Amino acid sequence: MTAEHDARRQWLALYVLCAGVLMIVLDTTIVNVALPSIREDLAFSATSLVWVVNAYMLTFGGFLLLGGRLGDLFGHRRLFLAGIALFTLASLACGLAGSQSTLIAARAAQGLGGAVVSAVALSLIMNLFTAEAERAKAMGVYGFVCAAGGSIGVLLGGLLTSALDWHWIFLVNLPLGVAVYALCRRLLPAGGVRRGERRLDVAGAVAVTSAAMLAVYAIVDGNEAGFTSAQTIGLLGAASLVVALFIAWEAQARSPLVPLRLFRSRNLVTANVVGVLWAAAMFAWFFISALYLQRVAGYDALAVGLAFLPANLAMAACSLGVSAKLVVRFGNRLPLVAGLVIAAAGLALFARAPLDARYAVDVLPAMLLLGFGAGIAFNPLLLAAMSDAAPSESGLASGAVNTSFMLGGALGLAILASFAAARTGGALVRGIGETAALNAGYHVAFAIGALFAVIAALFAAVRLRPGAATDTRRDPATAFD
Repeated sequence: MTAEHDARRQWLALYVLCAGVLMIVLDTTIVNVALPSIREDLAFSATSLVWVVNAYMLTFGGFLLLGGRLGDLFGHRRLFLAGIALFTLASLACGLAGSQSTLIAARAAQGLGGAVVSAVALSLIMNLFTAEAERAKAMGVYGFVCAAGGSIGVLLGGLLTSALDWHWIFLVNLPLGVAVYALCRRLLPAGGVRRGERRLDVAGAVAVTSAAMLAVYAIVDGNEAGFTSAQTIGLLGAASLVVALFIAWEAQARSPLVPLRLFRSRNLVTANVVGVLWAAAMFAWFFISALYLQRVAGYDALAVGLAFLPANLAMAACSLGVSAKLVVRFGNRLPLVAGLVIAAAGLALFARAPLDARYAVDVLPAMLLLGFGAGIAFNPLLLAAMSDAAPSESGLASGAVNTSFMLGGALGLAILASFAAARTGGALVRGIGETAALNAGYHVAFAIGALFAVIAALFAAVRLRPGAATDTRRDPATAFD
């Protein structure tokens, strides 16, 4: 009876952790639908409005590695609770914001809380489930939340903004955040913190956070400033210089923030490279297909959200069942490669979507392929990234893979948007109608997204070790350290 009770408690803890992660994932897309309303209500200019998104992206991307390492040093549970509390309070501030500066500052605080939650949640799940089969199932649940949360955010943002107003896209986080905090305190054992020396490498923390923020800002502002502009090149150059200084410092630091030996792990490095490419392909799906459905096919915000529903159902079916069984039977490599290839096929179908699209013929097959592909691929990718990490460095590995997703998504979207805009502009010059020109641009973006997924599949096939995730048994007293 005790074993059954402990197992039930484990799975309840997983669902609560995933509810906290879902809040963070939703916030990356739910805001986009409400931007026109926010602009009108708070009198943002077109230039300043972008900071409602950028403020969140900068702190979120900048603090992922640091958040993961702090979890390793001071306890993953403690950092998760702190991140949830900060994100919930920042959501309240966003919902009550009556000025531009207040909203932007609150969005930056949201990003910081979200970074901490995202960086340590994966570590908590890996340490909570140690048996291979159970871990694969648990990671399937987590993977579904991460992969499907973006499209769910589009639907929820449309519903809340249409039925109420933009304030509620933030205020809806309050009851969920309070519930997650209370239930995590009850379900997650307190555990201890890392034994021995817990000195924080302050110089390393400042360097890696600064480099990440510089790179994120260069990418997210690249479309506005131009990717060949002095600003973008200068910021990326500065980020590269800081990374070089960071590596030199970490190589000789007594207690490095990021032990460089971690990146000798073949699986971790491979998973991070694949994560960058996969995130770029996924952003082609989430954002470019939403633009296609709205601006070419003529869907409203709610219809766009509903158009993603079959993909979410397909993703759920694979993430919550099929993917775990495939990983247990075949290891991480084969399901990951298969999922990426299936997703690439879905993007390739979108690359031929016509102006007069019929949902059942031109949209639904692509959505289903993307749902199946994402549902199969995300679980083994996460397992591969975490499989070689020691318990004392699982937060750092989690922060690294989350940073890869973040930077890959931002960079991929910037590249896709640039190519789409160039193709659209060229079509307009040739006298093609505006809608047809937009569609031509989206076709290029989808094709490049499919190429990203194919390259990711090839890289995983060549570099990833075929074995399943390690079944690392750990002392329960240190499971949440």
